[in-house]
Amino acid sequence: MSENKGLDAVLTYKRALLRGCGYSYQDIERPLIAIVNSWNEINPGHIHLNKLSNLVKSGVREAGGTPMEFNTIAVCDGIANSGKYSNMVLPTREIIAASIETTVKSYNFDGMVMICSCDKIIPGMLLASVRCDIPTIFLTGGIMKPKTFGVGSLKGKTYVTSDIKEAIGQFKAGKITKEELHLIESETCCSPGACNMMGTANTMACIVEAMGLSLPNCATTSALSKEQEDLSKETGKIIINLVEKNITVLKLITHKSIYNACKVALSFGGSTNMILHMCALSHEIGGNLNHFDFGELSKSVPLLAKFKPSSEYNLSEFHEAGGVKVLMKKLSSLLDLTTLNVFGETLEQYLDKIQPTEYHIIRDISDPISQEGGIAILNGNLAPEGAVVKQSAVHIDMRYHKGFAKVFESEEALKKALMNNAINKGDVLVIRYEGPKGGPGMRELSIPAAILVGMGLGDSVAMITDGRYSGATRGPCIGHVCPEAYEGGPISVVKDGDEIEIDLENRQLNILISEEELRERLKIWRRPEMRAERGYLGVYRKIVSSAKYGAYLN
Repeated sequence: MSENKGLDAVLTYKRALLRGCGYSYQDIERPLIAIVNSWNEINPGHIHLNKLSNLVKSGVREAGGTPMEFNTIAVCDGIANSGKYSNMVLPTREIIAASIETTVKSYNFDGMVMICSCDKIIPGMLLASVRCDIPTIFLTGGIMKPKTFGVGSLKGKTYVTSDIKEAIGQFKAGKITKEELHLIESETCCSPGACNMMGTANTMACIVEAMGLSLPNCATTSALSKEQEDLSKETGKIIINLVEKNITVLKLITHKSIYNACKVALSFGGSTNMILHMCALSHEIGGNLNHFDFGELSKSVPLLAKFKPSSEYNLSEFHEAGGVKVLMKKLSSLLDLTTLNVFGETLEQYLDKIQPTEYHIIRDISDPISQEGGIAILNGNLAPEGAVVKQSAVHIDMRYHKGFAKVFESEEALKKALMNNAINKGDVLVIRYEGPKGGPGMRELSIPAAILVGMGLGDSVAMITDGRYSGATRGPCIGHVCPEAYEGGPISVVKDGDEIEIDLENRQLNILISEEELRERLKIWRRPEMRAERGYLGVYRKIVSSAKYGAYLN
């Protein structure tokens, strides 16, 4: 034991317990790197992450560190949305953040690698990273293969996860057969990885890369590719460089890098859910980003790319076209180039090395798809504190729409109406008490929204809710209506038959009744008796913020 005389006696207890985990004294003396993994066997975006983790740990050891792995939770939105408790999904973001923060701080790690995928897991890890503020690098898990069918009426068609939801509506409308629906169901998800569409999972992976927190190409590489294996091992090596140079995460996640990432995501038609996550991240570092800021940013950022389900291009094609780095190069005149990445270089230094050669999938800034980014923030007497719509996914005929309201007090009531053919062209579907407090949990109405499109009603029927949608939702689906119904917002007093006006050009969302009538309705409104939530959701309802500020826990 003579070689251990110099060891700090105060740490005897810690060393003894780590020895019980199988670590040698040599292991304990090296930089201790937390390998934070969201691997599980119940989510296709995560089921392969244990393999990537082994490669990361190999890279850490080669670079002179000691990897120590632990896990956090990772539910699949799509699976949860098919069940009774989809309102649990957004609140898991805070569980993930808290579980990582408490573990990393308890163990006093020198650095950490965040291995993650999917909608709430990447944001939860972002929140945890700034709370811990140690050297950190992200490895997002890559994307699922797209499926191109070779038989029958599906021959030559490429399907991704969002197409499955729309296929339910197509089957309901008699556009595809039962056999075709089963084929789509059984073969579309043909590999591990994040769903191959521009939903929240891939939006957040692209945001992580845009902020310089992961290696180039990490966001869009295939989950099972040799490239992903190489990225994993290199990620393990880079974290040791970050530790040695003491580049902590708050040198990378700054107000400037957050704004850069938001601009990048707006330029490729990213998920509306990113508003919740980036506002919450801004709050964590002392900022006050809210959804109205996204409205201003979107007016100043052109749309350079669109992906499934808003176009026929999938994320694999985005990767082949150069992915995030090429898009950032083309958008560079609108970005702050002083931000840093995991190499310790500025964005300007990084982008100087990028030479775009592709034009068709990622447009040049001088010839955009549209002059504005993918998201619009609406105002008006139905949403005095704002509402969110993915304008890049709205049919041109629905950018202005008037229709009569059909009001639903829950997602279940809407689904029942859809399956009973109770929705007609021109309707405006109002779904309320699904906000952060009202749900509670602000669940995602992606399945009914996709069914609507599949039934052929996406260019004639609008949806308005204080809940949210999938990042991959298309059509005139307006969410995040604030104040939410639970807080007595105007959405709480809409009645069947009220005329609703949607005007994307002028950013308006209005109920066409007199101000006096609206005031009178609000005066007599009383919150309906809600189910008393026990457990985590009961606490969540009491302390969650408005969606306007990211639904963070206050």
